Amino acid sequence: VVRHSKTEPHKMKVREEKLKSIIDWAEKNQDIRVLILTSSLVNPLAPIDDFSDLDIEFVFEQNTNYILDKSWINHFGNPIAMIEEDESCFNDKHAMKMVLYEDGVKADFKLYSKSNFIKETEQKELPEDWDIGYKILIDKDGITKQMLKPTYQVSIIKKPTEKKFTNLLIDFWWDTTYVAKCLARDEIFYAKFISETIIRTEYLTQLIEWYIAIEHNWNITTNKHGRLFKKYLTQEMWAKIEQTFSGSELEDNWNALFSMADLVSKIGTELSKKLDYEYPQKLEIDIRKYLNELKTK
Repeated sequence: VVRHSKTEPHKMKVREEKLKSIIDWAEKNQDIRVLILTSSLVNPLAPIDDFSDLDIEFVFEQNTNYILDKSWINHFGNPIAMIEEDESCFNDKHAMKMVLYEDGVKADFKLYSKSNFIKETEQKELPEDWDIGYKILIDKDGITKQMLKPTYQVSIIKKPTEKKFTNLLIDFWWDTTYVAKCLARDEIFYAKFISETIIRTEYLTQLIEWYIAIEHNWNITTNKHGRLFKKYLTQEMWAKIEQTFSGSELEDNWNALFSMADLVSKIGTELSKKLDYEYPQKLEIDIRKYLNELKTK
């Protein structure tokens, strides 16, 4: 049913067996009308390994009982942890049961009622969750025939406009000043919040995505939050990125901050030339001066 690497480790076999038990249960259960496998296991652009989840969508005639009574999840193994997102689902599109089983397999179950599922299939554009990739495993009523085919384009990195590119660089240089002030005050917790949660996540990751994508004609994905960065970068560039990570020592964090500045300057300058966009050179010079002043105080 799903793609595998050349070798099939034990975890993958366990996951495959669990998927088979889900299919068997769904085939025998008259309340279930459709069963769909989605996400990485059916996306040709996504890497698959021992840790890949099962993303399963059940379409029930009515899903209410299965939202309220969760004993059905025990059919597929011994659950050791579960997150439920059901609060507004009686009037919403679907409910969620995300389950971690004792055998190490994680399964995200999406629970549709048949009426809500049909409404989703009637949309003019395929919802993102399906456009990433889906495979119909069971369709007892033929209600999936009208579903559009996935394009797998949701995760493809898109070329930025000049405004988006420039704003990102301006925001990056601006927020480095907050990190510097925190380090000058010995406020490591807030410094980490700005550098990791904001700068790395919102600016640096995006910039590296563009840097990789422009070399692949804007037809590539690096998966969520840079998961595949190491695969597509040179050893030299990866080493520069590693220098942006730090521990708890103030000096290490100062070094990481300036490594981030050097990296953004390098990538931003190269991208600006290739995209024919303007790089905020004066802003960088002025901010660097400010950062150095705070570091030497």
